[in-house]
Amino acid sequence: MITVAGLGPAGQDLIPAGVLELAAHHRTWLRTRRHPAAAAFPDAESFDPVYDHAADISEVYESIVERLVVAADEGPVAYLVPGSPLVAERTVDLLRSRDGLDLRVLPAVSFLDLAWDRLEIDPLATGVRLVDAHDVGRVLATQPGPFLVAQCDSRLALSDVKLAVEDIEDALPPRVTVLQRLGTDDEAVFEIAWEDLDREVEADHLTSLWIPSLPPTTLDAVDHLHGIVRRLRSECPWDRSQTHQSLLPYVIEEATEVAEAIGALDPEDPSVGQLADLVDELGDLLFQVVLHAAIAEEVGDFRLRDVVEAISAKMLRRHPHVFDRPPGSPEPTPEELAAAWKAAKALEERERP
Repeated sequence: MITVAGLGPAGQDLIPAGVLELAAHHRTWLRTRRHPAAAAFPDAESFDPVYDHAADISEVYESIVERLVVAADEGPVAYLVPGSPLVAERTVDLLRSRDGLDLRVLPAVSFLDLAWDRLEIDPLATGVRLVDAHDVGRVLATQPGPFLVAQCDSRLALSDVKLAVEDIEDALPPRVTVLQRLGTDDEAVFEIAWEDLDREVEADHLTSLWIPSLPPTTLDAVDHLHGIVRRLRSECPWDRSQTHQSLLPYVIEEATEVAEAIGALDPEDPSVGQLADLVDELGDLLFQVVLHAAIAEEVGDFRLRDVVEAISAKMLRRHPHVFDRPPGSPEPTPEELAAAWKAAKALEERERP
């Protein structure tokens, strides 16, 4: 049997009741002694040497779990982790996936409780998304926030957050709130400019970031348009009456107007007005695409996501020289590109249902 308990988010005063007693009657391991409450368990073994010798963090977690399982074969053990074992604790997830293991998990106060207090927010009302700094790019690029970014344990992690936000299209938020060592004597909560995030903050394993919001992404804008079209289909008599067939003249008209707007561009130096016209006409054509998808969604034929995924798959399939070309290999000639494109289209025709 393995009992996992949390040390709480800060000093020994926040160690949950019963954890000291648990450690006194079990062979006990600390995931790390790099925690303010670890000193309360001087006789416990630590997995810090695993951190020193593993190739990456995933290897650390897997090694810890293997050692705990072996030890549990000899008798019940206690495993103490920073904060709460129910928040951002990968080793607990791995232990839960092991068959035949008698696992008990004892909740504890986590750093999140202190963060909500310092920020003076209700996470449920605010809709906060908790993000791991080591997996930040994928999440920040698809949602506007708010975010609490945890485990900002190094300057490199702060740089990853900074770069992920800089990859978002529009202006950066002017400042970010840094929360460090909450609940300890040297607690710090302060704002800093984005450009200084990885220059002036001395990151440690008790550092988190609060990002109240991010600029809307392209995904947000398309999703907003999708919502508008669905409401039009519900509440506007004209839009509600349309079918794929009735919209055919409008698709042709909008495509023609896009072509005319492109033809009007000065190829050397297009004016602001010419570009604005093209943006407007492309928007009209995009509306037609989303409207057709909304009509299809209502009867279960297909969704807007199906349209996007279909064209994405097609472009990947038709451009192996971009997405599948081995590094260092020569670029294909125009003749080779034309032949490959023709072959891909022929294959699509044969596989078409």
